[in-house]
Amino acid sequence: MRITMDLELKDIPGQLVNALAPISDSGGNIVSVVHHHEKRTPRGTIPIQVTFDISEGLEDLKFKLESRDIAIIRVDEAKLLEHRTVILVGHIIHSDIRDTIDQIDRTGYAEVVDLAMSMPGINLKSSARIGISAAGKAEVKRAMNLLRTIAREKDLLVVEPIDTEA
Repeated sequence: MRITMDLELKDIPGQLVNALAPISDSGGNIVSVVHHHEKRTPRGTIPIQVTFDISEGLEDLKFKLESRDIAIIRVDEAKLLEHRTVILVGHIIHSDIRDTIDQIDRTGYAEVVDLAMSMPGINLKSSARIGISAAGKAEVKRAMNLLRTIAREKDLLVVEPIDTEA
């Protein structure tokens, strides 16, 4: 799962490494680190945000960080790691976009997380950019197959990126 942690560090040398080492030692793969060295919290600490992937051991990791006197301010877990964005073209509103979204969301492994539409006229075809996030590569592939089936039933065109695996 993907984790984003907001941490607060003392402003002394070695604190960033002190915070990142337990993540790596716990099997975490660090995706990004945003180090706000020029900013200070009201407590005089330096805020950082670390995003990483880890399969298990989050509670143990929190304990390791706290035992190093690193303040954990916020932890967000993202279970939907894979994302695809496609374009739908057709009579999207008339074919009930809400139903399309609901069918994907009901799968339990994928969700529509982004939707932007362009409607040139009431009787003209519209287009929509739709973003789908899923638990993994296999799940995003299944969600894309479901979207293609729904689109065929509703006479909608799905425009996909050329480099997509789904």
